[in-house]
Amino acid sequence: MPEESVRPLERGLAVLRALAAAEPGQLRAGDLVRATGLARATVDRVVTTLARLGYVRLRGQQLHLTPRLMELGNAYLAASGLTGEVAARTARLADELDESVSLAVPDGDGVRFVTQAARRRAMSVAFRIGDLLPPERCAPGALFAATWDAERWAAWRERVATGSAQEAYPALPPAPAPAGAPDLAERVAHARRSGWALDDQLIEPGLIAVAVPVRDTTGQVRYALSTVSHTSRHTAQGLAEAVLPRLRAEAEHLAGLSETESLPVADGRAPALEATDGRALAQEGGVGRASGQKDIVGRAPAQNAADSRTPTPEAADSRTPTQEVTDGRVPAQEVTDGRASAHEAADSQAPTPEATDGRTPAPEAADNRAPAQKATDSRASGREATGPTATGPVDPAADPATAKHELGPGFLQSLARGLAVLRALGGARGGGLPLTVLAEATGLPRATARRCLRTLEAAGYAAHDGRLFRPLPRILELGHAALSGLTFAELAEPHLRDLADRVRQSASATVLDGTDIRYVARAATVRVMSVHITVGTRFPAYATAMGRVLLAGLPEEERERLLKAAPPRALTPRTVTDPDELARVLGRAAAEGHATVDQELEDGLRSVAVPVRDAAGRVVAAVNVAQHAGTAPLSRTRDALLPALRATAAAIETDLHVAARFNTVRMS
Repeated sequence: MPEESVRPLERGLAVLRALAAAEPGQLRAGDLVRATGLARATVDRVVTTLARLGYVRLRGQQLHLTPRLMELGNAYLAASGLTGEVAARTARLADELDESVSLAVPDGDGVRFVTQAARRRAMSVAFRIGDLLPPERCAPGALFAATWDAERWAAWRERVATGSAQEAYPALPPAPAPAGAPDLAERVAHARRSGWALDDQLIEPGLIAVAVPVRDTTGQVRYALSTVSHTSRHTAQGLAEAVLPRLRAEAEHLAGLSETESLPVADGRAPALEATDGRALAQEGGVGRASGQKDIVGRAPAQNAADSRTPTPEAADSRTPTQEVTDGRVPAQEVTDGRASAHEAADSQAPTPEATDGRTPAPEAADNRAPAQKATDSRASGREATGPTATGPVDPAADPATAKHELGPGFLQSLARGLAVLRALGGARGGGLPLTVLAEATGLPRATARRCLRTLEAAGYAAHDGRLFRPLPRILELGHAALSGLTFAELAEPHLRDLADRVRQSASATVLDGTDIRYVARAATVRVMSVHITVGTRFPAYATAMGRVLLAGLPEEERERLLKAAPPRALTPRTVTDPDELARVLGRAAAEGHATVDQELEDGLRSVAVPVRDAAGRVVAAVNVAQHAGTAPLSRTRDALLPALRATAAAIETDLHVAARFNTVRMS
């Protein structure tokens, strides 16, 4: 690392890489010490900081990456020009070809997948967003290697000679390359002659793929557009004959998009300097229905991101040097944030994540919590206090100075600032962003932002050309591949467990499935008398609180159609079946943002539910707490449960909006 690097940022990135490389939930703080070579005190402080930022969750002694971490990978994807239109076209092409379709970019001498539209079959063939493969084992590799210079070819030959592909490319299946397969040079020669590349079971037996280049205005290969299938459906040559005409046509259209959007070069090599307006990319994500798959969430219409107020380079550069230095308005000593302070080296003051259980503690125990757990809990309380907004809750954890004040030496402000700079690189469309713009976007002094950028550059996560900085696809190795495969149930379950611990009642999440609700996630409590429901259970939507929330979120005509398709019938003497009365109940649920049911589904069962919305504001799921009706009035139950339910829904929405920005999240 360069002399001016930010050491806490280096260490934080090392911890994130170790967590991303491990099986989910398999690492404890002690394992991170062995994996990274860092001192236990340093690991504890890094974990505390990442927990406060919402990137790590403690469950017992195990450490888990959270969907919020995908913010980092999203920064690269935003800067690379992956708009909602690109993702939607990829999904439509997969529907048309009835095969999985992906886009990949070069990452050094590797191939990194950046978008994916997979087909749902028992024999599924697809890569995860962020997966890295060696060029000699996949179709896009031959297209990218065709542009290599002698230095890159030499580096590739040296890597192949060491036989370290499995270690360098963890997504690669352990089976060796097939005997007799053409070498990379032969495949590159074929790609140059024909304009396409073939993978005939190079990754693993049975998997075949065809790729074509997507070029920019200078003729450089920007992306590789691939179709992936299986030998049970096609021969390799048969797949090429079937899909090449459509792949080539789609590649031409995507090339046209790149002409109008000035996409950056993916692998870090400097493009020609291009004008950039410096504004952060409007958030592409959120949640929306993918074509042809009603239970899929992903890639909603674009909406303005919180950082869209990033100034233009011209405006930023017009400031005086004094203004640039003092822009961050932070104490002078923070300029030295990259140097390890005395308290960062003191083992005796380190928090101990392994001493916590990852659950929200009872109020009387709050002062005895470990700093890492306080960091996690403070985020939850912040969500509850601020409530959800159009893009998720306002999060006080985003302010490093506030976190530093609350957590003291356990919080590495330098790490938080470095990750903020990485996120800000998401606005680096075209040639990139100048230092001044990045400093203003993050509220940091230019000196601090520069040192963070140099650290990120040395780690392979950023590059610069002259005065412009941009993110590189290696950012996706920071957990994006593993997290991009999360289903809605997996995303919601930790929050449901926290909710169940807090209210001491079982909590569930459902989606609308025709005229029914279907349970997709649940956190049950152990009580003498409890509500016993399992994932997969279905109930009529009209008679449940979650069903009413989901119905209330539909357009009125769709709601009426569903109710006519299955006219309500009485399940208990209290069930509302009159169409006019049910319409009033649903209208009230839509206006108030919650619904209640008191012994309408089953005698003695009471429930309160709230909606979960995608980034476009559409209701895509519901969360509830159900309990025995007892003797207390319904209003008391509602008032007691609503704050916790709303905080949980806001937390789920935050994760969902981040995870679905450039990705597909399966709802079931």
